Amino acid sequence: MPPNTSKTNSAPTAESKKPKYQLVVLGVLDTAGQEEFSNMREQYLRSGDGFLIVFSVIDRNSFVEAEKLFRLIWRMKDRDDYPIILIANKTDLVDERIVTDEDILKFTQTYKVPFLECSAKKRQNVDQAFHDLVRLIRRYKTMERQYGKNDPAYQREIETAKSAQKTKKKKNCIIQ
Repeated sequence: MPPNTSKTNSAPTAESKKPKYQLVVLGVLDTAGQEEFSNMREQYLRSGDGFLIVFSVIDRNSFVEAEKLFRLIWRMKDRDDYPIILIANKTDLVDERIVTDEDILKFTQTYKVPFLECSAKKRQNVDQAFHDLVRLIRRYKTMERQYGKNDPAYQREIETAKSAQKTKKKKNCIIQ
């Protein structure tokens, strides 16, 4: 008998169960809309497994650019069912807000994409955004393996996954 083993008929212990937490390595490219990163951005868009598209609620142009980036990802990936979460940033600047809830709702309904309101300054929902994206990527990858991208069942599961993440507007949740 190998060392450190014994012959028992006991039930499996907690150690033999799948771990609740798994290490995930994220590569983050923050171009902040800067044009000099456009070549690098396209490379990352081609190879990325999922995306957080961030715009500022106090800058309408950033919202318009977010929509352009969203369409670019769909075009480069040649599909409209990819792990993407729209992030409304600077929500702590309530008095300066230009992009309305209605604008965001229209975007999320048009593109069927979940969104989350954040304040990077207050660290509000920043970690949550990354956690949600990782969960969404894992769900997509599992469904792709299970169904294949062109299977109608896969498309239904994708819609369910998006609905589960949709419109999380956690204004009072701060992760530290």
